[in-house]
Amino acid sequence: MYDLVFRVFSLFPAEPMHELVFGGLSALMKLRPLESATRNWLAASDPTISVSALGTVFPSPLGLAAGFDKNARAPQALLALGFGFVEVGSVTPRAQPGNPKPRLFRLKRDRALLNRMGFNNDGAVAVAARLAKRPSPLVAVNIGKNKSTSEADAPSDYREAARLLGAHAAFLVVNVSSPNTAGLRDLQASEALTAVLTAAREGLEASGANKRVPLLVKIAPDLSDDEIDAIAEVALRLGVDGIVATNTTVARSGLQTDAEAVAQLGNGGLSGPMLKERSRQILARLYRKVGRSMVLISVGGIDSAEEAWVRIVNGATLLELYTSFIYEGPLVAYRIHQGLAARVRQAGFSSISEAVGSAVRAMN
Repeated sequence: MYDLVFRVFSLFPAEPMHELVFGGLSALMKLRPLESATRNWLAASDPTISVSALGTVFPSPLGLAAGFDKNARAPQALLALGFGFVEVGSVTPRAQPGNPKPRLFRLKRDRALLNRMGFNNDGAVAVAARLAKRPSPLVAVNIGKNKSTSEADAPSDYREAARLLGAHAAFLVVNVSSPNTAGLRDLQASEALTAVLTAAREGLEASGANKRVPLLVKIAPDLSDDEIDAIAEVALRLGVDGIVATNTTVARSGLQTDAEAVAQLGNGGLSGPMLKERSRQILARLYRKVGRSMVLISVGGIDSAEEAWVRIVNGATLLELYTSFIYEGPLVAYRIHQGLAARVRQAGFSSISEAVGSAVRAMN
């Protein structure tokens, strides 16, 4: 049925349709009896896939990645669809419109998306106010710098965003990996990253949060292995709580969509199944580097319980998806949860946490 619905949706431009569908979902979930019934039906309830990490008990390891609900308009509605957590954002200190439209495109043959949104959001003050109205221990926040802020001044933006949003975040993710803000990925270099992460921690400490808020960093899939190792070393040295791997890719290899058609869409980051291989590689590399000393959140091409399980045994404590939510529909989290619970038992583990990194450890 959802395949038919998606075919209708795909007749219209991607971004307006996203806003329409998300707005409709938000409105429906404001009907508390419907939200409650949906939550009860789709919630992850199997204790074998519950995860204790980052100071929070997540009902499942599978969350919705940043980008779907940029402005924290309805994280509770998305949680009702069964996700273990929702990451909102990216949020910048000041509101900004993002890049010119059109800026979101479907590559249907690849079940992929191309976006160059450019951190369009309502700003940290507005998002913080929304999160304060319906606080949740299962909502994380992703932050970035404003387009107008220079690389040299970037730490001040991350400090301010963390200060304003930290008290409302289950954990805070520093986004230095979007390809859609000029110069942002340069902040992944060791010296710049150290300054940004130090500033973000200072902001969290000034946020008024009644507990220590975990700090994570989100990295790109287009980094070299040496660059990944350097980021891991910075994260370990600074006591960062985790790494989110990975963001979208600027690579255009491995696509079924005609290369000329892709080129005509222009610049932007790709998400979807083409990220699987590199995301797996980066995850395993990070796990070998940091082990269980920090939480690894795997993102990129997760579209089934089988793929989710591959990420778990290769070192992921938590998982996120985005593109497969668009292509697979609102039951994607429910189906993955059912499959993960079955795989935990088949593998002889009593909980999914025991499986984290087991495939990597077995190879050492």
